[in-house]
Amino acid sequence: MHVIATAGHVDHGKSTLVRALTGMEPDRWAEERRRGMTIGLGYAWTTSPSGERIAFVDVPGHERFVTTMLAGVGPVPAVMIVVAADEGWMPQSAEHLAAIDALGVRHGLLVVTRADLAEAGAARDQAAAEIARTGLGQVEAVTVSGTTGAGLPALRDALDRLVARLPPPDVTAPVRVWVDRAFTIKGSGTVVTGTLPAGTIQVGAELRLGGRPVRVRALQTLKETAETVAAVARVAINLRGVDRDEVARGMALTSDEWTLTDLVDVRLHGAAARTLPREPVLHIGSAAVPVRLRPLGDDTARLVLTRPLPLHIGDRALLRDPGARRVAGVTVLDVRPPELRRRGAAAARARELASGTPDAAALLRRYGLIREHDLRAMGVSSDAEPIAADWLADPPHWAALRHRLAEEVRRHAAADPLNPGLPVEAARSALELPDRRLVDALVEPPLRLGSGRIHGPGGTALPPPVADAVRRLRADLEKEPFRAPEAGRLAELGLTERALGAAMRSGALLKIADGIVLLPGADAEAARVLAGLPQPFTVSEARRALGTSRRVAVPLLEYLDRGRVTVRAEDGRRTLT
Repeated sequence: MHVIATAGHVDHGKSTLVRALTGMEPDRWAEERRRGMTIGLGYAWTTSPSGERIAFVDVPGHERFVTTMLAGVGPVPAVMIVVAADEGWMPQSAEHLAAIDALGVRHGLLVVTRADLAEAGAARDQAAAEIARTGLGQVEAVTVSGTTGAGLPALRDALDRLVARLPPPDVTAPVRVWVDRAFTIKGSGTVVTGTLPAGTIQVGAELRLGGRPVRVRALQTLKETAETVAAVARVAINLRGVDRDEVARGMALTSDEWTLTDLVDVRLHGAAARTLPREPVLHIGSAAVPVRLRPLGDDTARLVLTRPLPLHIGDRALLRDPGARRVAGVTVLDVRPPELRRRGAAAARARELASGTPDAAALLRRYGLIREHDLRAMGVSSDAEPIAADWLADPPHWAALRHRLAEEVRRHAAADPLNPGLPVEAARSALELPDRRLVDALVEPPLRLGSGRIHGPGGTALPPPVADAVRRLRADLEKEPFRAPEAGRLAELGLTERALGAAMRSGALLKIADGIVLLPGADAEAARVLAGLPQPFTVSEARRALGTSRRVAVPLLEYLDRGRVTVRAEDGRRTLT
């Protein structure tokens, strides 16, 4: 399907033309038909000679309904500009064209209507010249009469050629449907309609309405029920659990990959920042939101929105000064702009934005670290490989973090030699990292990670006095490996609680229980000795076999129990597994 909006001065025959093309009445309200003037947005559709389905969004042409007109044109990829042969180019023709140009619509068709009332050449030439000065450039022109039907076959062929030139939609893109109508159907609940310019919607999918999760109950496109609707399409979405008064024109239904923001930096098109009012209205999709404008440079500005909108970097929108009937196009450059606190910050920001629309590399340079999902929600994709989970990193920033981590490990070792290895959480805090997994990813040789600590290139070397005490204790235990030293011997060696902790963390000693330390591997040696006993065995039998005291034997056997090396029966005897 393709969606085309009409545009043009009031009473130039837009609705008549849509009615003649489709056989449908685009004016939905009795007042519109009574007055012969479109007030709201109208919808109709047809099938082109080549079999393409074309849906029309018919917009009002009166100057009082420009906001409604912008709501209809905003989300569509192409326009049909209508000019009456007997009146020619008119003020609303110019205002609509300026809005279309500002919104970045680049595909269109000129239709000169009421050819039965006047010769169409002059009106066609003037309108074509006006259009050529905009981003639409040279467009095909067709002359018709909606009343007599003259020229309609040629118009249908021209519409076929127009839709054939439209770029194919990205059906995998994030979904954003700007609501242009909301109503209630008895027994079904709230239904909203809009244009789906990209992406795909399925029944049962969870979308977001102003940040709130909502569920798609049912779908229709051109009054046909569907399980799935892919772009481009006019779509009616039945929402589960949403009251009619909770949704209105200008809101948007989106997938997760959008940034809901009330602060954006933009590039201006067609007007200098200093010439614009400080409180214009921002139009995007069907939304019309008052904003406060702060100039940054000649063609850049910061907008503070009165309500948040789901936006992407690269979005095209329009700023309108209703009083002066002036419009300016804007391109969104940043949906999460930095604060401007220091003197000269605005000028510095303008220089930063002068390089163009930020890409993934530019955003990575600014943030240093950012989640891939957050980058997509800003409307930017990256080919970079995540460095941990879905985290992306700016390469120079990542290299600087690695250097800082090594410095933190060295600083910790120097400040507390009895506490070797920098705890991972301490490293995360020191480097101000948002995720512990980033610390793990930073560790590379000569640093190493073990037992939740980061050790430097010297490994877990003990301070000389502690290393000497451990050597002397090792000499004791090598003679009697299961005779754990008494507290007095530990004190004599200078092995305080902190020194013992350092020795155990370094792997120089094995802690069996509080106050019971042996050499590394003593547990495996004990299992070898106990394997020689008749199974099961008692504590006394184990004590004698190991050549130790009950003070050591009991906690050693409990240690083996915890490691599933031995199994204790109800009578207290044990069996080696």
